[in-house]
Amino acid sequence: MSDERRRRSLQSGRTARTQRGTTRRGSSYVEDQNEEQYTVYQNGDRKPRKKGSKKSTSRRMRSMPKNHKSSYRMRNKQPLVTWGNGLYDHSLLFLVLFLVVFGLIMIYSTSYYSATMKFNNSMYYLKRQGIMVIAGIVVMLCMSKFNYKIFLKKIPQFQISWATFTLLVSIVLQVYVLVNGKEFNGAKRWIEIGPLGTFQPSDFAKVAVILFVSYQIYQNPRILDTFRGFVQVVVLAMVDIALIAVENVSTAIILTIIVGGTCFVASRRKEYYLIIGVLGAVGLAGILMFGEGFRMKRFQIWLHLEDNPADDYAYQILQGLYAVASGGLFGKGLGKGVQKLGYVPEAQNDWIFSIICEELGMFGACCVLCVFIFLLWRIFQIAINAPDLFGGMICTGIMIHIAAQVAINVAVVTNSIPSTGVALPFISYGGTSVALMLIEMGLVLSVSNQIKLKQKQEEALQS
Repeated sequence: MSDERRRRSLQSGRTARTQRGTTRRGSSYVEDQNEEQYTVYQNGDRKPRKKGSKKSTSRRMRSMPKNHKSSYRMRNKQPLVTWGNGLYDHSLLFLVLFLVVFGLIMIYSTSYYSATMKFNNSMYYLKRQGIMVIAGIVVMLCMSKFNYKIFLKKIPQFQISWATFTLLVSIVLQVYVLVNGKEFNGAKRWIEIGPLGTFQPSDFAKVAVILFVSYQIYQNPRILDTFRGFVQVVVLAMVDIALIAVENVSTAIILTIIVGGTCFVASRRKEYYLIIGVLGAVGLAGILMFGEGFRMKRFQIWLHLEDNPADDYAYQILQGLYAVASGGLFGKGLGKGVQKLGYVPEAQNDWIFSIICEELGMFGACCVLCVFIFLLWRIFQIAINAPDLFGGMICTGIMIHIAAQVAINVAVVTNSIPSTGVALPFISYGGTSVALMLIEMGLVLSVSNQIKLKQKQEEALQS
């Protein structure tokens, strides 16, 4: 009787295992496919598993065949640093390096006369910009190898994310520059950093605002569907922008465009953004038309440029227009421009595009703009293919930043809008500006690397 009972028990256990399916032999234990109910061992014993319980990673790994373990590790592990994996977006890297090298050439061509007159060194501006470019490229390459998701992690001591901490640092720097900043040409925008020169915190604020707004959208993607949620996202960023606007309205406008554009892209409801944009444009026009000080003066000169040719602002605009017009279709030749010889003040800064038009002509200027268009298109492709919302929003903010600066700089040089100080990305002279712009490109490359790393993992799993 006992033998018959034992035989039926073994037969029922064998039937149950056949219906559920067992894994290959040779494991210390094997699992059924319905792992929420039982764990089936090789000797036929079954142990009920509690509902809701999950197997530990170590037990899951032991139950896998050896050829599947490496694939499992690749699928579930996201490395913080990816040195030497060869996953570079070479097209984006080439475009960035091309713009930077072209910028160095144009800075030397534009500034060698004024540098000789002021410092008795024709390569003064080129050397200073070259140092910051090299430092920026090194930081860009290092940042591209780090996983951008590190900014989502919280700082244990403060219980805030690195993205939020970056914005708080930017706010502190803005307060410091308003109190103890270095004043130049009537504006207090720089911080002295000893032998390294000066640092402009408003450029750092662009990176900080992009990271913070992207983090807020990532934490709650639907928060922007209401106006109240929009206010919650931008309130801290607007504090930083308001501090910058005290001394640097042009940068505050760029930051406002970045914040508004990023939120507009992420939100499903667009109507109240249009209303805010119209109200903001009306308010800005009112400040320019009825305000006081040099901003009002710039607006009046823009409206009546020919009536004030001797004014400093009008003189710079007119000389820039002469440079654009005299270049013709193919320009006078690299280094052969005339307007940079003391006619266009500080031509290596915000007005460098006028010298590009003079020396390379409209053809060369259009080629430069085409390179920027290709760069923006590449960033757009990375944004729409980003592994997560955080990476996509970072790329979107950087794309809006570059597009806004290029559009405003070209519009100012061609006198399409009132004069304001906005640099041409990667090309205009300014160490802090080019270094922080390269750091932004490092973030984009980091997102691109994670896309390619994910594709490589999926191909490994399929094989």
